[in-house]
Amino acid sequence: MKASTQKITPCLTFNRQAEEAVNFYVSIFSAIFENSKILSITRYSKEELAALSYLPEDIRPGPTGGVRTVRFLLNGHEIEAVNGGDFFNFCEGMSLYVRCESQEEIDWLWEKLSEGGEKSQCGWLKDKYGVSWQIAPAIADEMLNDPDPEKSNRVIIAIYGMKKYDIEALKRAYEGR
Repeated sequence: MKASTQKITPCLTFNRQAEEAVNFYVSIFSAIFENSKILSITRYSKEELAALSYLPEDIRPGPTGGVRTVRFLLNGHEIEAVNGGDFFNFCEGMSLYVRCESQEEIDWLWEKLSEGGEKSQCGWLKDKYGVSWQIAPAIADEMLNDPDPEKSNRVIIAIYGMKKYDIEALKRAYEGR
């Protein structure tokens, strides 16, 4: 297998659901973005797990033949998923930020990724595996970095009042309407 040329790759450590989660993500992203697929899957060997037998059982990975890692692409960006055992949990301090070109992309990702999860403020959601996502319009970056502080301030205040981003509402705030 050819090594990735991507220098920094996010690694998501699941308890034991890495393959299930990756299949979920690829099915969602491949519906709207090109180049979303599984690249490779590695599995725990009996010998590898024997070498980890010193770990307490509640954090020991496995079983033999179970998925160790899954390398995958979402819209051409490589991500790695690992089954690390029951010790690992996700938190909001790390999220995957998705820049969307349209309200349709935002709506699709918001609904699909939040199924069985939790919707939050400012475009944030937590999926059913506990991974945090920010689903945002690409245009928000331009608006928030506008040299006119009144425009950017109106936009950030509008964002604070949203759960799922609304591109038209952001445009109205930006234009002062």
